[in-house]
This record gives sequence, structure tokens and C-alpha cells, in this order.
Amino acid sequence: MEVDNLPIDIHYNKLLDWLINRRHCLHQWQASAITIREKINNAIQDMPAVEEITKLLQGTYINYFHCLRIVEILKDTEANTKNIFGRYSSQRMKDWNEIVQLYEKDGIYLAEVAQLLTRNVNYEIPSLKKQIAKCKQTHDETIKKEAEYVTLENEFKQKYHAACKQMDIPGVRIKTELMALLNDLPSELDNVVKSTSNLSSAVEYCRSFVQFISGSSNHQSSSFRMLDHLMTKGNTTIYEWKNGEAPRRVEETPLDIEFEDEEEKSDQIDWGTEDLDLGNLESALDNITFEEGAIDFGDGDGGEIDWGDVESVDIQVEDGGDTIDIAVEEEPGVAKGNDALSILDDTETRNLFLDDLYELQAFFHQRLDDLNGHTDTICDIMFQSAPSELQLDVSAVEKMLARIDDVLQLINATKMQHMLTIRSFPRYVHRLAENMKQHMSQAEKYHQMQKLMVEKRDEMREEEKRMEPKVKLIRNKTLELKKQIESEISKKYKNRPVNIMGEINVI
Repeated sequence: MEVDNLPIDIHYNKLLDWLINRRHCLHQWQASAITIREKINNAIQDMPAVEEITKLLQGTYINYFHCLRIVEILKDTEANTKNIFGRYSSQRMKDWNEIVQLYEKDGIYLAEVAQLLTRNVNYEIPSLKKQIAKCKQTHDETIKKEAEYVTLENEFKQKYHAACKQMDIPGVRIKTELMALLNDLPSELDNVVKSTSNLSSAVEYCRSFVQFISGSSNHQSSSFRMLDHLMTKGNTTIYEWKNGEAPRRVEETPLDIEFEDEEEKSDQIDWGTEDLDLGNLESALDNITFEEGAIDFGDGDGGEIDWGDVESVDIQVEDGGDTIDIAVEEEPGVAKGNDALSILDDTETRNLFLDDLYELQAFFHQRLDDLNGHTDTICDIMFQSAPSELQLDVSAVEKMLARIDDVLQLINATKMQHMLTIRSFPRYVHRLAENMKQHMSQAEKYHQMQKLMVEKRDEMREEEKRMEPKVKLIRNKTLELKKQIESEISKKYKNRPVNIMGEINVI
């Protein structure tokens, strides 16, 4: 091949150095380029209303080849300004011709285009691609997070509905509905008492068994007293449990609970805004006279105070070592305060009932374990002489144990425990309501986060749509510049083929 036909291969990163080394442009080309940019900025302010020029100047960096095209367009739009010597008198044409000449001087346009190619390939296009990739990644992440937040929202909603179902309330006005549950408490406790009545055979079996083993009947009188009381008399008042007889009257203490926070009350007394004249007050007090017999205390002759049917209670007060007896009268047969509560309403007496149940349950668990062959032979031989009513098989013991478990399940049910706690501590309803509302608060929080993910996903989609045409535009302009500068370099080497190599060909 002849040397004139050999292609010239130049790596795009080395293009500017190649041009400077071969003296197609100068090292100090940037100073002249700044002057040219100023002239372009001034000339662009006065342009004819031509659609092609508008598209040419829109969204791109104006370079030498744009200026050439503008001059070609101005030759048509400014044709009427040509004089007899063939020159244009239009200032627009003069300005753009001057810009083209300055570009061509010392090959400034070659250096500027080479730098522009390098910047587009190394920075602009990769940066935009990276932003697009980040938008796609964020878009995919928002889809995953949205699904995660939907799951969490449904999970907390289910927890809330499960809590409402467990408490048997609709969950519209939680505190009011929780307090309304106390209306069902007596009937729920009656169900417990009815189930307890089925334990009489189990209690008798336990007592007979213990009496046979120990040979003493003392255990019968001391064990299961609370259980006996509930089975025989039902859920009576604590007064009847203590005194052995029903009260003549029950004075229940009303529940004290507020659903709204109390308003802040001022500790200061408002004495008014007017000044108090103490001088006038003293003179007014001096003028007050008290006449004898002016105050009528009523006719006290023969009148007596009816204190009702009360009994005397002596209270001793020690004062300086001396004992003073004070008689306080109390009305007998009236259940007040704690004594007015039923046995299962009060924590202390309810615990006595639970102690009896757990003791009975433990006995039958042990008895069941014995019947299943986990005892030694000596115990089996000793029990062979037991009465026939104690010789129960496994199924009979399991039935008795099941009855005990049923009672414990009723009294230990979640709803029952909450009702009893509200009955004992009315303000507990606030804590319970807040715990239930917390589930809905979390569900609402994740619902809002879900909406944010949807908005962010839409933003990323729009951002991606906005940048993709920009990347495409810069890519096309860069490839166009590549061909143009290859052509310009080729002209300087007798039209030898010029190839700019590197990543510029795969952008």
C-alpha cells in the first residue's frame, strides 16, 4: 500500500495531544477560546427567527461546525444586505464571520472539538448513564420496599383486628367499648362459677385420697375452702366470705375513669383586678354588731338525733403516753369498699380461688402420672387396699382434670384478665387502649411510607424518561463531531482516512 492511503488511527484520549504535537493548534488555545465564547454569547442575542437556527442552538454546546452552519443560513436570511462588491453589510453576518475566522486561526476549533469529545466520552455520557442506572436501581428498590410496607401494614392491621376480636369489641371507640365490657363481667364470672360446680366430685376424690394416704381427716377442713364456698354459695361478696352471712345492704364504689385528659387547672386564686381598700374594710368591720338571739339554731328542746342502727367500735389513740378511747359508730350488715366486691372481682380472693384450682390440678396431674405406671411397686401394693371409689382408671382421672382445665381456661382467658384488671384498676383501660391503637398507628405509618415509595418510584421513572433523550442527544452529537473532526484532519493529510479509536465508538 502507498503511504498516502494508510489510515491515521488516533485514540480519542490522545487526540488533543496529537494535534498540539503536530502543531495543528497551540498550547495556549484556551485563552483564545474564551474570547471566542464571549463573542458567541453576544452574537447569539441577535438572531433571525429561523426554525433551523433555533433547533441548532437548543440544548447543545455551540462549536465551530455550528458556526459554519449559522453562516450558511445567514447567507439566505441576510441576502438583501449584500452590496455591489458581494459583501454583506449586516452586523449579524460580520459577527459570525469573525467568529469563524477566529476559530480557524491557529486551529483553535480542532483543539476545542478534541477537548469536547474527550469530556463527553469520559464524563458527560458516563455521568448521565450512572444517573439513569441509579434511577432504575432506586425504582426497583421502591417496588420491593412498597411490597414490604404493604406486608407490614397488613400485619399490624391484622394484629389490631385480632386484638379487637380477642376483646370482642368492634374497635371504633376503644375506651368506651372496653368499659362497656364490664357489663358482661358478671355473666362471665357466673360461667366460671357454673363450671366450678362441676368440680365437686374432683374435690371429694382428692380429699378422700389424701385422707386414705395420710390416715387423717384434718386436711378436709383446711383445703379448698374458697373452692367450697364458690361451689355451695356462688360468687358472693367478700363480706359474706369473711362473716359467713350475706350483708343487708351493699354500697358499691363507682368506677372513676375519664376518657379525656383533665384541663390544666391554675393553682392561683383570682382575686379580681380591683385593688382591695383595707381601710374601708376595717371601718366596715367596726360597724358590724351582733345582736343577741340573731342566729336561730332551731328548736333544740326535746329533739334528738337519729343515728340509725349502728354498733359501737372502740378506737384507741395514744397521745403523749395517755390512751384515749374514742367510740366510732358503724352500721352493721353493710358491705362497703372492698367488702362490697364479689370474690372473683377482688384480686386477693380470686388468687385464693386460683390457688385451690392449681393445687387440685397438680394433684390430678400427679395421679395421672401414677396411673400411667411411673410409681414404684410398693406404692401400688399399698393402694390396692384403698376403697373402690378411689380406684379410678386413667380415663376417669383425665375427665376430672379436663374439668379443672376448663375452669382455669375460663378464668385465665385474655378477655377475662383484661376485664378483671379494668375492674380493679380503671385507669388500665387507657394503657390497654393505647396498646391497641399502637397497632393502627404502625399500620398508618407503613401506609404513608408505602405512598412515599409510590411517589418516589414515579419520580425515578420521570427522571429516567427525562435523561434518556439527553443521553441520546449527546451521544449523537459526539459521534457527529467525531466524523467532522476526522474529516478536518483528513484534509490536512491529503484526504488520508482518519480513525478516532477507543471507547468513543461504543458509547
